[in-house]
Amino acid sequence: MAELKQKLESVIIALRNDIAGLRTGRATPALVEDIEVDAYGAKQPLKSLAAISTPEPRQITIQPWDRSLIQAVEKAIQASPLGLAPIAEKDVVRLNLPTLTEERKRDLVRLLKEKLETARIAVRRVRDDAMKQVESREKAKEISEDQKFREKQDVEKAIGEANQKIEDLGRAKEIEIMAG
Repeated sequence: MAELKQKLESVIIALRNDIAGLRTGRATPALVEDIEVDAYGAKQPLKSLAAISTPEPRQITIQPWDRSLIQAVEKAIQASPLGLAPIAEKDVVRLNLPTLTEERKRDLVRLLKEKLETARIAVRRVRDDAMKQVESREKAKEISEDQKFREKQDVEKAIGEANQKIEDLGRAKEIEIMAG
């Protein structure tokens, strides 16, 4: 059960990180921190190369620790699927987030639903693995038939809780997107 709960928690954490990158009307460092930047001969996430802050609700500032990376950061943001136009200044890159159109909000909600479904599939995979383990333990006579049914109920309960967390995260993010 501990292993099952750990796997389910990792699915929830991955989903939370994944949907944090979905752009809402508000600026958040999570939008850009995982953008890959060509720096020092390798691709590195932006968060490891710069300080990222949100001085205003619709603005993100990126201040690379090495000023020579300003151009590389600007190119990486332009190449990203965010569709933002970076403004490079002396030692900082600014991103101004435009307000979302109704069509863009619907696209983001559609993308959110895809990410939620991917998480649900991962949860089902974890459930199937756990059920197979319970079955094989019963066949190997490690547990009784009654214990098998109790363990299966525990697995189903944990899966139900994980699916509820996924739904709650999705609902909250959808409200955030539509309000933005």
